[in-house]
Amino acid sequence: MVKKNVILVRPGTTYLGGQGVTYSSGASRNTTGAEKVCMNVLSMSPGDHSIPHIHKDIETIAYLLEGECTLFHGNKLENQTLVKKGEQIFIPENVPHAPFNQSGAECIWVVVHSSGDDQDELISMPELVKELDQHK
Repeated sequence: MVKKNVILVRPGTTYLGGQGVTYSSGASRNTTGAEKVCMNVLSMSPGDHSIPHIHKDIETIAYLLEGECTLFHGNKLENQTLVKKGEQIFIPENVPHAPFNQSGAECIWVVVHSSGDDQDELISMPELVKELDQHK
């Protein structure tokens, strides 16, 4: 039998992700040894957005703990979904997306990926930032 440990992750550690936003470290390969799932917290100030990106072959579920935020998604970020406090959004694998806090208040996401780290198979798409700039 393989011995596995239950691990508590305390708040306080942050990192700048390849998505261009700062996360509060949660349960991941780096903090717990998780291989199949990870969870982090993302606070976004008004006007903040990530760099458009995809997670190659990795699914994402994001729960909006506080505030409201628009998720831009699609090949040219042509789709917009407004997510409000208490709602969850599922982002299938390989879908270009970028959360954009267009509200006047901070929003806080709890983000889960079907991989041990949210940086796994992350493909940045900075050429799509101009699509977001149209909505400032």
